[in-house]
Amino acid sequence: MTWTTRTVETVTAAALGAALAAGALLVGDAPGRLLLLLAATLLLALAVRDLLQRPRLAAGPDGVAVRRLSGRLHLPWGRLRVRVRETRRLGLRTVTLELDTASGPDDDGVLVVLGRRDLGADPAAVAARLHELDPSR
Repeated sequence: MTWTTRTVETVTAAALGAALAAGALLVGDAPGRLLLLLAATLLLALAVRDLLQRPRLAAGPDGVAVRRLSGRLHLPWGRLRVRVRETRRLGLRTVTLELDTASGPDDDGVLVVLGRRDLGADPAAVAARLHELDPSR
């Protein structure tokens, strides 16, 4: 079972980035051109990141694999704690999936936090599915 950023979001970021880069050629003032190029660079970098990290999360019989820019990270089922965290800041509600391998206060473990955009699905639904797939439960 795998989860990844929705293709439409990646394509939209790439298209907007390309449109902003093209629009920068039409802008006459240097500060405006710089701002458009900066926005284009950020959107294109986001699209490239999405493509490099496909699939973002994969669950298998031996654990969960998370793809990062620095490579794949394997989290075995026996050490994995899956939680959903909801926070409210500035009037916005954010739901994230937390994958934690720390077994105690002295264990440094690994904490991976993924949002809805990373997963392409509701983090609570992904957590429920991971709990179903976990053979240690």
